[in-house]
Amino acid sequence: MNDKVAIAVFISGGGSNLQAIMDACENGTIPGQVVLVVSNKKKAYGLVRANSAGIDAVVHKRKRFPSGDEADQHLLDILKDHSVEMIATAGFLQMLPPAIVRAYQGRVLNIHPALLPKYGG
Repeated sequence: MNDKVAIAVFISGGGSNLQAIMDACENGTIPGQVVLVVSNKKKAYGLVRANSAGIDAVVHKRKRFPSGDEADQHLLDILKDHSVEMIATAGFLQMLPPAIVRAYQGRVLNIHPALLPKYGG
């Protein structure tokens, strides 16, 4: 994918921060490309934004898996399948699983102003 960093953006809502990231990638302010959007909410408008931009998007709910480890591995597999190099949490109202944080140590940027889990959005 040339010299642009492949970015996954984790969202839970409208995706205004996602849009700002996509716009900054498009105009060259961020030397990256959003290749995946992950949401924990199927009605998040950010999924519509991703779809409109031709970006793959998935809804990932941990409770759909028999165990947290299986949910984490599934998410890691999705990130790997998209060659994700960096994660941006942009209004994602869940804590990232430790397995994801370990796998992307030093490559996760939280731009959400909330202090989870105590002070969500």
